[in-house]
Amino acid sequence: MRATESKTSPAPASLGDMDLVARALAHDRQAFQAIMKQNNQSLYRIARAVIRDDAEAEDVVQEAYTQAFAHLEAFRGGSSLSTWLSRITINEALGRLRRKRRAEGAGLAIAGAAEAEIIRFPLNTSEGDPERTTAQRQILHLIEQAIDNLPEAFRTVFVARVLEGMSLEETAKLLDLRPQTVKTRLHRARALLRRDIEAKIGPVLLDAFPFAGRRCDRLTAAVLKRLGFDD
Repeated sequence: MRATESKTSPAPASLGDMDLVARALAHDRQAFQAIMKQNNQSLYRIARAVIRDDAEAEDVVQEAYTQAFAHLEAFRGGSSLSTWLSRITINEALGRLRRKRRAEGAGLAIAGAAEAEIIRFPLNTSEGDPERTTAQRQILHLIEQAIDNLPEAFRTVFVARVLEGMSLEETAKLLDLRPQTVKTRLHRARALLRRDIEAKIGPVLLDAFPFAGRRCDRLTAAVLKRLGFDD
């Protein structure tokens, strides 16, 4: 019967939150998949902003989904499904962080992963330019590291507002803060990031705009040709 219904029902990705939840409550596999595909990156970023560890952030998201899907009937549409899931995720992440701190007995000691994925931007490799790619990766890592270095209270606000594009009101609700507190923390986070990046960017920028590899060879060959050195 479900196979017949799936032929005539709208694709889950095109459904609104309440319809998607209704289909998930009816144990529609595609609905669960659609919910996760729509929210995976956002929830991962939020979890990682708290945990600062790639593998554990994935565990947090998995646990958050497990909790959410076990209590899906509790979703009433008072906020968006993504906000509801984000709240569950951040609670799970913060709970783990508190437990880890208690167990360690002395501050936060979570190692940052070497290949963090908080910020993504395209790497221009179309010209086979490894120097530029390396420089871009250096800058990418520098930015990720600077975000990881933010105090937790500022880091979570920055990730929600800037990386996930949440509104002031959504962020305040997600983090259980007053809107003015969100504004203040975001301003402070940006100031700390700017200071951190400015202190480190000089050495990285030495390689940020490389003129080597194929680009350098191409220009050299063109100039030599214009000078009469055809071969």
